[in-house]
Amino acid sequence: MAQALSDINSPGRNTVKRTTSRLKSKLYRWEDKPKIPCAPASSPAGQKGVQDCHLFWGCIVGHDSIAIVDFGGMFAHLFATKVRRLKVLAEIRQPDDPVEAFQGFKGVILVGGPGESQGFDKAIFGLDVPILGCGFGHLEMARFYGGSVGPSPLSWGHSDLKIVADHPLVDGFVGPVWSSQQDVVTSVGPEFAKLAATVCKNGDLLPFTAVASDKLRRYGVQFHPEVDDTVDGDKLIANFVLAICGCKPSWTMETYLEQQIAAIRQQVGDQSVFLLASGGVDSTVAAVLLRRALGPDRLHLLHVDNGMMRKNESANVLDMFRRFDMDHNLHFVDATDTFLTALGDEVEPEKKRKIIGNTFISEFERIAKELGIERHLLGQGTIYPDTVETGANKGAQTIKTHHNRVPVIDQMIAQGRVVEPLADLYKIEVRELGELLGIDRELLWRHPFPGPGLGVRLLCSDGKVDVNEIAAIQQEVDRFIAKKGTVNMQFLALPIKSVGVKGDRRSYEHPVMISGGANWDEVANLADELLKTVPGVNRCIWNLGSHAPKSVELLPATMTRARLDLLREADHIVMDGLRRHGLYDDIWQCPTALVPVKIDNAGQELCIVRPIHSERAMTATAASLPPALLKELADKILALPGISGLTLDLTSKPPGTIEWE
Repeated sequence: MAQALSDINSPGRNTVKRTTSRLKSKLYRWEDKPKIPCAPASSPAGQKGVQDCHLFWGCIVGHDSIAIVDFGGMFAHLFATKVRRLKVLAEIRQPDDPVEAFQGFKGVILVGGPGESQGFDKAIFGLDVPILGCGFGHLEMARFYGGSVGPSPLSWGHSDLKIVADHPLVDGFVGPVWSSQQDVVTSVGPEFAKLAATVCKNGDLLPFTAVASDKLRRYGVQFHPEVDDTVDGDKLIANFVLAICGCKPSWTMETYLEQQIAAIRQQVGDQSVFLLASGGVDSTVAAVLLRRALGPDRLHLLHVDNGMMRKNESANVLDMFRRFDMDHNLHFVDATDTFLTALGDEVEPEKKRKIIGNTFISEFERIAKELGIERHLLGQGTIYPDTVETGANKGAQTIKTHHNRVPVIDQMIAQGRVVEPLADLYKIEVRELGELLGIDRELLWRHPFPGPGLGVRLLCSDGKVDVNEIAAIQQEVDRFIAKKGTVNMQFLALPIKSVGVKGDRRSYEHPVMISGGANWDEVANLADELLKTVPGVNRCIWNLGSHAPKSVELLPATMTRARLDLLREADHIVMDGLRRHGLYDDIWQCPTALVPVKIDNAGQELCIVRPIHSERAMTATAASLPPALLKELADKILALPGISGLTLDLTSKPPGTIEWE
């Protein structure tokens, strides 16, 4: 049972009545779209859900808008974000929407997915507006207009680009580009001209990387211009949206804030909201936004210590809320025992995440009942990456289930019991909104911390190893190294698995530990090449110990207080080191994880430090740390009891997710 509830302030009681609105899934069909008047105060949130409201405004209040057709990949909303940052509205549409759904848009972007589209209405190609196909959309467009498609010689990652013709689409665009592809366009219809080619490692060109037909007003690119890893990708998007489609930039974050406040009021009505407040960026911005929309008396905040928080985290969060005058109706519960009991001996990552998510909700309902506010709506600081990795879009694969996207939450959403005002925003936009709301920079620029906390950074295992699988991977690794010639490093496949993403699909594969190497660049470049070449591997980690391991052994381990305390201490050392070396603000996020691996018959936990650079969490690159900090971390963490080794994660996203689980 959870320990006693502690109220920071006595909760105010509000008379509430059951809402008559129904919060539908964001994956609505065109025929569900409500008929609404043309004023922000009449937001469709009551009918469609607060997280959908801003997607309608392009046609409602006179803003030019672009339709993003989502074939189920991870990047449709990232495209929408990039369009919105041009101050142009973007609305997410589904591939089976009828062509009437696209009336009023200035242009359409087809964004690809991991598999073949079902029910794609090709009548969209009859629209008299510019259409840009990206990835899968590029392939579909080529097929429709008489071209052909074949297997790609490239995998995910960066490629150099060669511009072969001047055109407004590629004006000022040089690359390199980032791709995640299994197929490529091998020929195009007679109306299309080649604009750019991809340069393969052997010097060959893939000639149809970017194509255009001004007569048809159809354009295609094989790569992902929307991800930050494509240099000048924003320029290409701007060329299409502003120059080719002729959109006028008129939509701002101030507009979004005004409309979200109206949407919250529309959905909540005369009810109140009970928000799960972790103290992280997302839940804090959601809390301030909800308080502005509803007032302090109609918002209750609940901070739950699930036993998987960072060192002193709950005390610091409660103090932070007090210092920034957010402690009205603030409640706290230490539910460590409840969560650890619920997790029990579970070791599978997806099941762990779902147990944590379900336990959060059961605690929320229990405490709400104690406070007499069980009819309040549930508020969450959900942001878009939480939903896209859970596979919330049609055709999207589940990469990992986030605690705020477990089935019980989906049921509550369908019942109109959840308020998520940030669900279509990325972290960078949440911070921008927070600044507009006047939130202190100290709160906004904390490193992201997952809702399940250290629960997704403490890997568990039943101790069973597929010896044949590990041997086969090691053989492939050895073959790869042999082809590289003289390499003064050891490469060892480890008997643990972690979650990753390849080609918009979830992977659950092994890491390879690299020992030796003169410097970061040498090791990181070799790791990147290995990850693209060797099957069954989705991470490479760099051994920071003094010698290469001779043996590794996977140990059975579950979620326990002792293991969590050890991880808390290691994580504290890493965070403290980043701050003292002036690197905290330069690193976007730096998870520290433990895996139950014995090395050379010593220790029980291998520690992994994962510093990354990112903006929106959809992609990420591994960040290097200075030698002085690495030595300091090695001295301190390797001295902790039970630590068998220390490594630095060299993996980009993809193929590795930011968190190990």
